[in-house]
Amino acid sequence: MSSTKQNLVFVALKLPLPVPQLIKVAQAIIAALTGNPHIPNPNPPLSALTGALATLVTTEAATKTRAAGTVEARNVARTTLLSMLHATKASVQQIADANPEQAAAIITSAGMAVRKTAARTKAPFEVKHGAVSGTVHLVAKAAAVRASYEWEWSVDGGKTWTPASPTLQSKTEIAGLPVSAVVQFRFRAITKTGAGDWSQAISLLVK
Repeated sequence: MSSTKQNLVFVALKLPLPVPQLIKVAQAIIAALTGNPHIPNPNPPLSALTGALATLVTTEAATKTRAAGTVEARNVARTTLLSMLHATKASVQQIADANPEQAAAIITSAGMAVRKTAARTKAPFEVKHGAVSGTVHLVAKAAAVRASYEWEWSVDGGKTWTPASPTLQSKTEIAGLPVSAVVQFRFRAITKTGAGDWSQAISLLVK
């Protein structure tokens, strides 16, 4: 049985530190957002981005005079623009998340790059707290279409194991566990080829 996978599309925004390059990137993003049907209402507004960019251009030019305070003013303007660009990235990400089928097109239309995460694969064995105190949920990766599963738990670091009821599904719930104790859990699958090896034990502080 195939594992559960999900490809997530994220915005990749690499902003250069040198001001001249940053100005060029900001200009490209503003141009891409202007009249963009995917992003009709950019956040922050284009007027704010344009104003922050204009301030950086002006203060960067002023640093050429070497007058006192010009570098400090330029640095403040750069920080302001960087903050706005990161906020714009977050806004574009939000729009992309709401439209997963068009996510990549939305991101690139904003003058930004796409970064795809590696496919997420379901963990082979998970142990989680249950809704009731002393209860734990165990979920394993299915071993085959037809399989049964045996479950065990230990309170002495794996020296002795207590069996739980076997199941035909790759999940179960164990109740009545000692609260505030560190308990180890493991499972093994039984298929038509026989019993598999016991899984690596996972420890959990039972609540």
